[in-house]
Amino acid sequence: MSSRTGKRQFFHTIKRLLWWAFLLLLAYQLWIFAHVVAWKWINPSQSSFMALRLAELREQNPQAQLQHQWVDYTRMSVHLKRAVVAAEDDRFMDHWGLDTRGIELALKKNQRRGRSVAGGSSITQQLAKNLFLSPTRSYVRKAQEVVIALMLELVWDKRRILEVYLNMVEWGNGIFGAEAAARHYYGTAAADLGPAQAVRMAVMLPNPRTYQKAMPAWVMKHAARVQARMHHSRIP
Repeated sequence: MSSRTGKRQFFHTIKRLLWWAFLLLLAYQLWIFAHVVAWKWINPSQSSFMALRLAELREQNPQAQLQHQWVDYTRMSVHLKRAVVAAEDDRFMDHWGLDTRGIELALKKNQRRGRSVAGGSSITQQLAKNLFLSPTRSYVRKAQEVVIALMLELVWDKRRILEVYLNMVEWGNGIFGAEAAARHYYGTAAADLGPAQAVRMAVMLPNPRTYQKAMPAWVMKHAARVQARMHHSRIP
């Protein structure tokens, strides 16, 4: 076999591999999009994060179960909705999945601190990650998160995005969703949470498994700031 023939075969093989990789990537995106469309009307029973946490818990206790109970949007406290938007994504009603201003501010804050202290992810991006991806950090995962966030914004309205987020987000070790969290921390339904309770739950979200054990003083100060301005937050 001549070297020229060998090169042609090599490049032909590379092209075929790239073509198959593209088809697999396209199939994966279509699989995700099909779920996004279905979940516009059907409530998801489990997320990728929930599956990962359950597997971790069952390594220690094979009988472990997650605390999770779905509640409709109308059966959640308006204080919780406002507090979460104020704490996590105050421009939630204005952007299309990506809060570019929030990302810019987070980058500047990280540069000032010399380390990553702020993420800038919108509620839609967080939901995309929780539903389909993993907590691991990489540029590939972040790119996929953005794609899914845009899918969610295209297919769902803001009310559905916030409803699913509040029902699927992690609020402690094995605790998922507003109803389970409200009952675990306060012995009440998500519909009956008051402003102070709602804010305390909202500021847990960046690191819920740590903050359920102890909430640092700076987080409590942040909670006071959130409570002071959350009545201005627009919600669907």
